[in-house]
Amino acid sequence: MTNFRPGLYVVATPIGNLDDLSKRAIETLATAQVVAAEDTRTSGVILKRAGSSARLVSLTEHNVMQRAPGLLETAKDAVVALVSDAGTPVVADPGARLVEAAHDAGVSVFAVPGPSALAAAISVSGMSGSDVHFLGFLPRQRGERLRRLESAAAAAAVLVIFESPGRLSATLIELAETFGNPTVTVCRELTKLYEEVVRGEAASLAARFAGTRGECTIVVQVPERPENDSPAVAEYLAAMQRAGARRSPAAAEAARRFGITREEAYNAWPATTGQT
Repeated sequence: MTNFRPGLYVVATPIGNLDDLSKRAIETLATAQVVAAEDTRTSGVILKRAGSSARLVSLTEHNVMQRAPGLLETAKDAVVALVSDAGTPVVADPGARLVEAAHDAGVSVFAVPGPSALAAAISVSGMSGSDVHFLGFLPRQRGERLRRLESAAAAAAVLVIFESPGRLSATLIELAETFGNPTVTVCRELTKLYEEVVRGEAASLAARFAGTRGECTIVVQVPERPENDSPAVAEYLAAMQRAGARRSPAAAEAARRFGITREEAYNAWPATTGQT
C-alpha cells in the first residue's frame, strides 16, 4: 500500500460505474481518517467498497467554512479526503473553498485523479477539447442563462453544460434559438447501464429527450461566426429603431441574422433617449 503523507486528498469517484474507482482512490479512502462529502449516503457506498472505516463528514456550500478548520487541523497530521457525489471534486460541486483554505493554511493538497463527466463527455462528443468553456449547471433565470451562454460562446469553440433530465429538452430548445440550432452531443447516464451518447441538431434532440431520465451532459459546438459586418448591423438596428421596435427583441433578431451574440447586438443599438 502507498505510503501517504498527511494532507488533503482530492479524490475522484465513479460517475456511475463503481468499477471505475481506481486502485489509488481505494487506498486513499482506506487510509483516510476523515472523508468530506456533499452527500454522505452516496459516498458511504464508495467508502464501503473501499473498505474504509473513515469518519464521514457532510460538506456543503452552506457549512464548508464552519467545517474547514476542523478538517484542516486533522489534515496536518493525517489523511483527509474530499470526494464528490460522482466524478472529480470541485467540478460543479462544493469543495473549492476547502481546497483554497488548505492552501492558505499551508496544508498539503494532493490530487487523486479519475472519472469526470466533463472529460468523459468531451471525449465522446466528436468535438475538439482544446477550446472548451465549462458552464456547469446554468442559472434558473432565463435572462441570466442566455447572458452566460452568449458570453461563453464569444470566447470558446465548445461549451459543456450539466443539466437535469427535467430541463434537458427546454435547454436544447434555448440552445437552438440562441445559436441557430447548433450541433450538440447529449451524453445521458454516462458509464451506466442505459448510457446514451447522441449527436445531432439541438432542436431535433429536444424532441427525442423530452421526458428523459438520468444525469445529462450537453456538449455544444459553437457555430463559426461570419466576419462581423458592423455597418450592416448598425444599419439594421437603426432601421428597427426608426420603425419603433424595442431594443431587446430587435437585438435578438439582429443576433440571429448576423451571427453575433445578443449582447453584441444589444450594445450596438443606436444611442438615443426614450428607447428601451
